[in-house]
Amino acid sequence: MKKRNITIDDVARLAGVSNATVSRALHKPNVVSEKTRERVRAAVAETGYTENVMARNLRLDRTGLVVALVPDISNPFFSEILSGIESVATREGYNVLIGNTNNDPSREHIYASYIKSNLADGILLLNGHIPVPEGAEANANYMNNLPPMVVLCERIPGSNFPTIIIDNVDAADKATGHLIEMGHKNIVHVGGPKNNVLTEDRRSGFFQALEKAGIPQDQDKIFFGDFSINSGKKAFKEIIHTENIPTAIFCANDEMAIGVISAAREAGFSVPEEISVVGFDDIELSESYYPPLTTIHQPRREIGIVAMEKLVALLSNPGEPIDELTILDSELIVRKSAKVFD
Repeated sequence: MKKRNITIDDVARLAGVSNATVSRALHKPNVVSEKTRERVRAAVAETGYTENVMARNLRLDRTGLVVALVPDISNPFFSEILSGIESVATREGYNVLIGNTNNDPSREHIYASYIKSNLADGILLLNGHIPVPEGAEANANYMNNLPPMVVLCERIPGSNFPTIIIDNVDAADKATGHLIEMGHKNIVHVGGPKNNVLTEDRRSGFFQALEKAGIPQDQDKIFFGDFSINSGKKAFKEIIHTENIPTAIFCANDEMAIGVISAAREAGFSVPEEISVVGFDDIELSESYYPPLTTIHQPRREIGIVAMEKLVALLSNPGEPIDELTILDSELIVRKSAKVFD
């Protein structure tokens, strides 16, 4: 005989609660008492109930899919963020499509068309700007017809989407201030691409720390990369051809800092004995690289978790007000790539 499918009615009957309570216990456990959650969990385990996600999505008039637009999936910075996003999405019954744009406008056009066709319930923007289909403009009509969006890692100036970031100006100030406290005065900064908002914020923090210490804010102290290891190497090759080689370098991310250290070694410099280096992000490689990298820790998994929770809130309660800006704490992690200037 064909075995009967277990339904939410069976779980509710066994747990002694309503269908609605079972649903809340599974999808919004924070609004249900611990005692009720335990009864529902026990009933689910005993019955072997598994929810038909497709049917639930149809009932709620949603696709069950969210898109996370990432500028470069090969960048290790994004791995923990995506892990945090995935953990919440799975809990809430959503699937995540990772759109790797590779900073390529043509790829962004494709994902923008996908979004415009309402094939996704919501969007997580990790790429620093709003995707627009080829030939279209981000005008009021286009913006008003977009699905719910949450911005993370990199704020989008002028937008009013919920945004989850750290205070990049303050964090760069802390990193540069650490070098100043160690006695360094001849410090240069390797930033990301020109006109990038992270580049601008972290450069502002760099200059802010110099100003507080009474150190001249010279634009010649700024070098630019693209957040990659190779661009850090190229930047260092420019730095050593300057008239006054610095004693310390603050880099706008860890990959460029690793590139700087690698190029310094190739050029015969010792880190940190001759040149101190500080990074930003605290990716996994920063601790195991030699020397272990002093850097700014970003709570990357927490950023992903908070962003996905914000998106779920937007999807579950459309029209309800939600905090537009969430700033999470950063932390200076002191390791061995920087030393006191003698």
